[in-house]
Order: sequence, then structure tokens, then C-alpha cells
Amino acid sequence: MSKIRVYELAKELEVSSKDLITLLMDEFSIEVKNHMSVIEEEDAELIKELIEENKKNNPVEDKKGLVEEYEDMVSEEVNRGQKNKPRKTNKKQQKATEEAEDNNDENTVIEIGETILVKEFIEKLNKPQSEVIKALIFAGVMANLNQEIDFETAEKVAEKFEMIITKKEEDTHTLEETEDDILDDENVIKRPPIVTVMGHVDHGKTSLLDAIRKAQVTESEAGGITQHIGAYTVDVKGEKVTFLDTPGHEAFTAMRARGAQVTDIVILVVAADDGIMPQTKEAINHCKAAKVPMIIAINKMDKPSANPDRVKQELTEFGLIPEDWGGDTVCVPVSARTKEGIEDLLEMVILAAEVEELIANPQRKARGTVIEAQLDKGRGAVASLLVQNGTLNVGDSILVGNTYGRIRAMFDDKGKKIKSAGPSIPVEVLGLSDVPAAGDRFNVVKDEKTARNMAESRKDKIKEEQFRSSNRVSLEDLYSQIQEGKVKELAIIVKADVQGSVEAIKASLEKLSTDDVKVRVIHGGVGAITETDITLAAASNAIVIGFNVRPDGNAQVASEKEGVYVKSYRVIYEAIEDVKSAMIGLLDPEYKEVVLGNVEVRQTYKISSVGTIAGCYVLNGKIARNSDVRVIRDGIVILEGKLASLKRFKDDAKEVNSGYECGLSIEKFNDLKEGDIIEAFTMEEIKRKEL
Repeated sequence: MSKIRVYELAKELEVSSKDLITLLMDEFSIEVKNHMSVIEEEDAELIKELIEENKKNNPVEDKKGLVEEYEDMVSEEVNRGQKNKPRKTNKKQQKATEEAEDNNDENTVIEIGETILVKEFIEKLNKPQSEVIKALIFAGVMANLNQEIDFETAEKVAEKFEMIITKKEEDTHTLEETEDDILDDENVIKRPPIVTVMGHVDHGKTSLLDAIRKAQVTESEAGGITQHIGAYTVDVKGEKVTFLDTPGHEAFTAMRARGAQVTDIVILVVAADDGIMPQTKEAINHCKAAKVPMIIAINKMDKPSANPDRVKQELTEFGLIPEDWGGDTVCVPVSARTKEGIEDLLEMVILAAEVEELIANPQRKARGTVIEAQLDKGRGAVASLLVQNGTLNVGDSILVGNTYGRIRAMFDDKGKKIKSAGPSIPVEVLGLSDVPAAGDRFNVVKDEKTARNMAESRKDKIKEEQFRSSNRVSLEDLYSQIQEGKVKELAIIVKADVQGSVEAIKASLEKLSTDDVKVRVIHGGVGAITETDITLAAASNAIVIGFNVRPDGNAQVASEKEGVYVKSYRVIYEAIEDVKSAMIGLLDPEYKEVVLGNVEVRQTYKISSVGTIAGCYVLNGKIARNSDVRVIRDGIVILEGKLASLKRFKDDAKEVNSGYECGLSIEKFNDLKEGDIIEAFTMEEIKRKEL
């Protein structure tokens, strides 16, 4: 309900404030302290009717005096608490003061966040600084202008000034969620495609890109291998194409793990003399998971041993049928050395881009993704950004993940200084507060203050999420997540010691699919569980199952950091039974494995009466006399057993900690070799979880 001050009503009715106050208190029993008191508009209407009747019988003659009285009252309120300032103001000041008072009455509801600076709070209240500070002291808060107060304190102080404080809902995810912005048809244009080049190491990814852009990048790379992510723009028959050259597939996965769908098209490079290799297989799985169209570039066609038909045959094993074999997978024979087939490859890229119908609006504020970032000694935080929509300009304030900044300078992929960049153009920018992570989104906001506030809010939310339990899928809570509707598909990565085991486990697990949840093996491979497997699992919300293999050190750290569920088995049917039991809610894990430490075998001694004794060094953790052990050779478990003895020099030892040497022997096992890793672990009994 609207309100009005006494002196305003007095001016409107052309009566003195003193007479009006008397009338209000005597006739209407309204408690009024002074001319600044507020009354309801409903009461004001009744008063107006009464005054109008009185004015007919007793007209007011000195209207000028009443106006002057009103102006003096306003002046008095403005100058209250200020020393050495004149009580009366000129006409211009009087008008500004009246407008300020009017605005103050209209904006009695003020929105603030969880906290607010005292200085900003005073500005929002539009009250003298001394009065607000005094009110804070009475509220039990001693704060200066640059300190923050919480919402509850601000609410108490605002009540004393007859104002209402409401909490502002700060939605920092709005910028990230608007993937498909409403595009103005008049401003939409065709944008260049963004192409990622992927494939196995030494299959010629960067050499192929060199041939396309007629530059020599490999000469500047250490050992001729790409050590970073590069983004380059090239002209293809009058049309621009942006290429991303990645070190294998890791960066591609890291970006997708952060929800950044950067790539429009993938060129998968396969060497004609080498065929499908492990990293090629992983790259295919990444592309399928991201649902990105693929063009197969069969490279090294200039070699005598080149066999493109063999490559096409191997591709069919992954469901990729070449076009000339009746499928829909584009395969282009090329040679980065002789430039053979390069033109055909580029034509296929342009054709695929036309099918995708890639559009953008250059008139809107820019948004995009961080390709890479680093801290430069001379220039500070340097980030390579890929603009996906809108136009990025020098001087724009940007929010990048949980960092922010104002663009001081911008360079294109050739190092040339530029002032603006449109859709699908990669740029290097300076001016960020901190180094962002690859895959972080960036958005242009109205000013640096807004960017800073949103970045701080995001940092706070990240801290809160760290204290919450992980939402990653695990076998223990799979059934409850199925019941709650959180899981419709269980993605699994399988690693084993031999290819036959991978195929057997994959086939058995996929048969477990039900109406409630579909089991899908997104990747299978031979060898130890690596950090790459954990990265893919994090991006796809998958679990990792190992058969006769163990995660390496980096993989263990990564799985704990990302919250990825990893479990190793020695018997195939145990893995299948665990997944099946988890899906129907019957999984009852009775024991939990706790790894104590890792020990490296440095030297072995054979003693006829005892067997093989290993001289070892404890790499991390510890090894205890009563702990179980497993022997790992080249990432593959070759034995699980118990210690027969553990010694420090000539004395028996209960345990040996990290950084110390020891001697040990394993029960009924003498085939220890130098370089073997002995993993010490114990099995802890845990209570059944209610599912």
C-alpha cells in the first residue's frame, strides 16, 4: 500500500504542516511525530475530503508562505547531520532534493545479496552516513565503510529507516545455461566450422594441419610432438575454417568434462601403414560419446607399405562403414608429405559444415570457451579463447569460469594485434585476474564489477560443492540412483590384461541391460588403468572396472579428485555379479580394500633354504608384516598373496615406512624380479548399506 509524508500532503492541500499534524492527531487519532512522518494513502484521501470542505469556509490566503515552509522543511531534512552547510538552497538544489525524497519513498523495497558493503548499503538507503553507522552500532555491529554486513543485520537497520530489505536471488548459472540463445534472424550469419584433428601419436596430425595451413609447426615442437593445444584459422576457397590441434584426445575429453561442446567436426587421422591403434580407438569412442561427425583422413599414402583397405576394414569393427563400401563414413586418402588428397579433405570439411548448418549472431555479446591458458612472467595471465557466438572486443569485461577481467589486448593466431574477433575465431587475450582452466566458458558482462561479483559467487559455490558428497555413479549407490531416476544408463570402462577378457566382459555386461537402466561399455582396452581412462569416465559419468590390472599412481590421484568409481577384479564372474546385484539393489559389499603403500623391488637374492629375498625401497605409504600384498609387473597383477617375512637390516620389522629400505619374501612365490611393484593392502570389513 502506498504511503505519503505529512509535509507532502500539507503542500498538496495548501495548509501548514503544524495545522495538519494537529488535525491528524485530534480528529483521526493518527500518531504523528513530525512533518517527516508517513501516513497511509487511504487515510490521506479521507483527510483531503475534510480539508477541502474546510477550505470552502476558510480559504487560505498566504499560499506563498506555505510553499516556502515546505521548501525549508525539505532543506532541513537534507542538511540534517551535516555541519557548515546553509539551511536554504537555491532553486536547482531544491528541485534535486525533492526528486531524491520522492525516489526514496518510491524505492522503499531494496534488494541485496547475502552480504553487502556498508558503503553500498548507505547508498541504497540514501541516508546520512553518520545515522546509518549509529544504527549499526545500536544493532551490535561495529563496522566501517569497507566492511561487509550480513542480510539479517541490514534488515534490522533498514527497519529503523522504515524501509524493507529483500534478498536478491543471484543466478550465476544463467550465462552458462543459455546454450541456444534467441537469435535475431536479421543478424544471424553463417559461421566458420570448428574442426578438431585427433588420432594416434605419430600418425601425422600436426603434419597434416601444417600442409593445410602451409606452416611449419612441428619444427618448433619438442621432438616433433605437439605439447599444447593450438587453434588456427585458415582460408579454404574463400571460406574460413578454424582448426584445433590437440595432444591426442585428452584436451578434447577435458573440455567435454566441463560441458564445453567446442568441436563441430572431427578429422580422425589414421596412418595407412599402421592402422587402428589404441589411441585411435579411444578417439573414436570420444567422438561417439560427444556425438560429433567424423571424417577419416587415411594419412601417409605416399609410403610403399600403405594399405588403406586394411584401415577401412578395421574401421568397420567400430561401426564406421566407409562410403565406398556402402556406409556413411567419409574416408579420404591423404599424404601430408606430398599434399595428395588435401583439397579433397577440405572439400569434405566444407560439405560437412553445410550439412550441420552452423550459424551465429555477431551482434550479441560474445561467449565461448577457453582453449588453453598459462601464466606469463611479463604479461600475467594469458588465455587462448575461442569465440563461439557474438563479437569479442578489446575493453570488454568478461567472466571466465571463476575468474574475471577486462581485455587489455587481443592477438590472433598469427600473433597480430587485433581489436575484435567474431564467431569461431580463436584469440589470445590479456587482462584476466587469474589463469582459467581449459574448457571453462567465458561470457561478456556489462562491467568489471559484475564479473568480479559473479566470479566470487562461483568460487563460493565450488567450495560448498567440495563439502558435499560426490554424485558420481558407484556400484554401492547405483540402485538408489536408479530408483530416484538419476541413472538411466550405466556407462562402464573396461580394462583387462588381454583383449579376450575385454571382449568377454564387455559382452556379458551389456546383456545385463533392463527396462530401468541400460548398461553400455563406452571403452575397452588392454593394460593398466591410466589417467586417460579416469578423464573419460569423469566426462561420461562412468565407472571403471579392471580385470587383472590396477590403476597407476596418476590414475589413483585422478580418481580421488574426480570422484570416479574404480574397482579391480581377478575373476570375471565376480565383476558381472557385482554389477547385476547393484542394478537390482542386492549388492552387499562386505569388505573394503585399503591400500597401505607401494614398494619397488631394487635387487633380488636367492637363498637355497629360504627362497627369493627381495631388497626393496618403500615408494609411498608403508608396508606392514601382516598386510596382504600383490605383485604388479608392467601394470599387470601377477600374484596376490601374503608376506613370509619383513626385515630392516637383520631385524624383523612390524612395518616399514616411506623412504626406507627393507627386505622381504612372499609365501610360496620366488619369481620376484627387479622393477616389480609390490602393493601392500588390507581388507576392512564395512557395514551393509541400506539400498
